[in-house]
Amino acid sequence: MTISKRDAIKAQRTKKKRQKRMNTLLWVGGFILLLILIVISPTVYNSLKPAGSFARITPEVHPLEDGKAIGNPNAKVKIEVYEDFQCPSCKGYASTVEKQLVNSTYITTGQVYYVFMQYPFIDKNSLTKESHQAANASMCALEQGRFWDYHDILFANQGVVENGGSFNDKRLQAFAESLGLNMTTFNQCFSANKYSTEIDADYQKGVAAGVTGTPTIFLNGTQVTPGLVPNYDELKSAIDAALASGG
Repeated sequence: MTISKRDAIKAQRTKKKRQKRMNTLLWVGGFILLLILIVISPTVYNSLKPAGSFARITPEVHPLEDGKAIGNPNAKVKIEVYEDFQCPSCKGYASTVEKQLVNSTYITTGQVYYVFMQYPFIDKNSLTKESHQAANASMCALEQGRFWDYHDILFANQGVVENGGSFNDKRLQAFAESLGLNMTTFNQCFSANKYSTEIDADYQKGVAAGVTGTPTIFLNGTQVTPGLVPNYDELKSAIDAALASGG
């Protein structure tokens, strides 16, 4: 059976159209796959990246520790501090002013109630969300009565580059293990983002109060040294003034 020239040309054109459609489908499929990888890969990478080496800490005694608060809940002075674990100023504050205050007689004599407030804002435009994951992990440590130890190990291992992997999932889990936490309980809590509602409640309270950066300190509802991080003497003066006025 012979094929006419016209039929041959028609068959060739049909073949080309099919090939063109196939190329278009492959291009569209490849583009969609690329978009999926761009969106998902940072999150997947963050969950799979190994912990690597990190600084261990020696847990300290935190007097009157109660969850993410320290002190007497009925104290005349209540201090709320909004912090982000990726914030360099928070790390400096935590190792100086905060440390002095939580170990002071203000706390041990029941005059001050000190509360850590979650304000994970640094990763707002990041896909890896290391501030949120650090906050999530700290709350899972809180569930086992170890919030402040986990708070300390987070700041001890804060990275130079924000969302650069210092608080990737494996490292956050390794921090918990180094503190001797029950890892089955911790991992279940962590993977479920169990305390996302509580973290968001802290954050929204901060937004409503006008918090735009960290650390931001409120004493009995009034911001201390607005726009600046107070040193210990400034915070002490504010506490003394509040106590003298009856709170």
